[in-house]
Amino acid sequence: MSPKEKIELLKLLEEKERRRRNRKLFSYYPDTGPLRRELYPKHLEFFKAGAIHQERGAIAGNRCGKTVLSSYETTLHLTGLYPNWWEGRRFDHAVDWWAVSDTSETTRDILQLEFLGKLGEIGTGMIPKDHIFGEPTKRRGIADAIDTVQIKHVSGGISTLAFKSYDQGREKFQGTKKDGISLDEEPSEAIYFECLTRLMTTNGLMICTFTPLSGMSEIVMRYLYDKEKAEAAVE
Repeated sequence: MSPKEKIELLKLLEEKERRRRNRKLFSYYPDTGPLRRELYPKHLEFFKAGAIHQERGAIAGNRCGKTVLSSYETTLHLTGLYPNWWEGRRFDHAVDWWAVSDTSETTRDILQLEFLGKLGEIGTGMIPKDHIFGEPTKRRGIADAIDTVQIKHVSGGISTLAFKSYDQGREKFQGTKKDGISLDEEPSEAIYFECLTRLMTTNGLMICTFTPLSGMSEIVMRYLYDKEKAEAAVE
């Protein structure tokens, strides 16, 4: 192989790696291979339940893929890039969404990283780089934290994803309607119902993923003992 051919091959390999890093979404739940989706029946059950249930809870231990589960589905709604096998809820328009965790720092270190990738490498997270519209808005008072990001939806519209945290207080969850809210970790009852209020006029989705560290709380009992909610709880 000549030096010129080696350079061309290197460029092709670099481009292949760049595309892989910027299209993380498409590597999940494939038809075949060691990570084929049939190996994740609980995940598929959770997705499918979204077609008929407004509220869903994935209640599981640590390191079980809850955040990936939530960020994957949320990204599908933000972009409209639903795979052919998808049986859950679909939005045919751009959406306004919140992604929420317990503290400002965990929202930045876990959710922001999962959706967007590292700061300086925006587009290497779950949301494909070519669907990120413009520059994300920074959050004041928290180093390296993103407040909102706009995402291109296949309909031609622009979706909005805002990052929030429970430590902002219930008041920060008031006032605006949403198409969906993804809660990563268990919220207080007050914040949960404030979020639910944001979804009333849109018939929006509540995706709640958490480890029940507070025991049999009101939120846990809501999913486990309310018959309708229990159908949408994946343990």
